Amino acid sequence: MKRRLFLSESSKALTILSFLGLPGCQQKSVSASTITTNNQFMEEITILELQKGYKNGQYTIQEIVKNYLDRVDQIDNNGPALNSILEINPDALAIAKSLDDELNAGKSRGPMHGIPIILKDNIDTHDKMSTTAGSRALEGSKPLQDSFVAAQLRAAGAVILGKANLSEWANFRSNISSSGWSGLGGQTKNPYRLDRNPCGSSAGSGVAVSANLCMIAIGTETNGSIVCPSNNNGVVGIKPTVGLIGRSGIVPISETQDTAGPMARTVYDAAVCLSVLTGVDPRDSYTIPSQEKAKKDYTQFLKTDGLKGKKIGLWKGALGFHFKVDDLMDTVKSDMEAQGAEVIYIDKITEAPLHGEAFKVLLYEFKSGINKYLATLGPNAKIKNLLDLISFNEKDAVELKHFDQDLLKKSQALASLDTPEYKEALATMLKGYRENGIDKVMNENQLDAIIAPTGSPAWKTDLINGDNYLGGSSSPAARSGYPNISVPMGFVNELPVGVSIFGRAWSEPILLEIAYSYEQATKHRKKPEFLE
Repeated sequence: MKRRLFLSESSKALTILSFLGLPGCQQKSVSASTITTNNQFMEEITILELQKGYKNGQYTIQEIVKNYLDRVDQIDNNGPALNSILEINPDALAIAKSLDDELNAGKSRGPMHGIPIILKDNIDTHDKMSTTAGSRALEGSKPLQDSFVAAQLRAAGAVILGKANLSEWANFRSNISSSGWSGLGGQTKNPYRLDRNPCGSSAGSGVAVSANLCMIAIGTETNGSIVCPSNNNGVVGIKPTVGLIGRSGIVPISETQDTAGPMARTVYDAAVCLSVLTGVDPRDSYTIPSQEKAKKDYTQFLKTDGLKGKKIGLWKGALGFHFKVDDLMDTVKSDMEAQGAEVIYIDKITEAPLHGEAFKVLLYEFKSGINKYLATLGPNAKIKNLLDLISFNEKDAVELKHFDQDLLKKSQALASLDTPEYKEALATMLKGYRENGIDKVMNENQLDAIIAPTGSPAWKTDLINGDNYLGGSSSPAARSGYPNISVPMGFVNELPVGVSIFGRAWSEPILLEIAYSYEQATKHRKKPEFLE
């Protein structure tokens, strides 16, 4: 069930132009998308441009928020009906007004002040919105406190517009699934081609920021769930080192691999958001090292000559699944070399793929994590543990209509994290991907980073056979808990694809230098046109 938009009238008159159709072409565009406020073009606007407009009085935060809310109603609910937003924050305009009042009083909370943002709906907010992970079992669930991420964003002055649709339970439920589908929200569409898949699990987050329904979106990743939707939707996604951003109040899969991260249209905007998300989370012990490792301002590493002198390994093992993607990676290599980098090929990252051990870790950690999370919802929660969830789905008319819940059942059948089987699998996986994986190959070749294609062009959405991934490169960074940034590298026909830049733990500064330098030299990002 999609929660429809309810908008109160803004206290100030707005100049909002209706959506205009594009001239006819061979591939029909469902809805062109031009919004103008106070004669300023709103699509693809950046944080720097928005803050400049606030400062010189061109527009108010209320006007900007109202424009985005209207755009969600026209494009997400109607028009091409992207279905990327599950719920709108009914207090968004009131929050915007209070932030306008602060600016009028000469107070700014920094570069995120008044920035409209969407959160993936597995991130708790203690307000009038629910947090559901896309599951009908959590419909109407009201967390008892903000997640660390939501609290950080509010403190920085961001306006949380609403919650994004996602692959249900962050895609940890079914043997076969369609990314971007949830029992509560239905199927999210790719804004470049509406019959194509947005990838997941942060599908709604990737679509919302790509389609200019918000300035920034927050996704979460266990393995690929930030970088893959960034790839399919032509945006920048940062999957940080596990522990850089607190995970309390995020519906979990894996304490070893889970992390939130920003998704944006530019590296600069993503870096601004990353800067306010870091900090020690009292409810997440993994963040303790970040007190020494985190930076207060990641934009300081954004240099147009950031590739100069860098040595980068191009992972050959991630090539070969699509010849046009390989051609784009050849161009990436040439572009980076033209900017002063040395790019060499590396054959492999790990001695063995360790898929079995990695899958075992997820199954064990999901049961432990989800039971702990559900316990935080209080005595009135509809479901209280994983067994309740499995039982609910079996009785529900929608939840098992397309896909099974085999992963939930496999997880429920396992014992606690004290089990030797789990501990051995975890130790083997981490050593294989860290000490004997990324760290080893980077040390032996004296690399600053590794690059690989993030994934394939978006496949057609299929609720019968599920996703049709051709290839990807997320596992080494995901399973090691190391950082990964995906940046647009071009198009295969009308579909965007990205290049992933990953490396050692806490190496976000170096990765951002490379990502920004590459982005500024190539500028592949193009807004979507909602083709049928």
